[in-house]
Amino acid sequence: MNTFRFPTIAALLVLLTFSLSSCDAIATVFKAGAWTGIVGVFLIVLLIWFVVSRFRRP
Repeated sequence: MNTFRFPTIAALLVLLTFSLSSCDAIATVFKAGAWTGIVGVFLIVLLIWFVVSRFRRP
């Protein structure tokens, strides 16, 4: 049951193209990448701290 026709899909694609500029899309990707990097660094530092604290206990 293919209810979408080519003109409808094309119109939605054109609307999406004009509503979201490429600069906004790139900015969103970099913002998500920055947050992923911050969380990743935090988790790595937390893991290193946990390993070091395990070895220092007598």
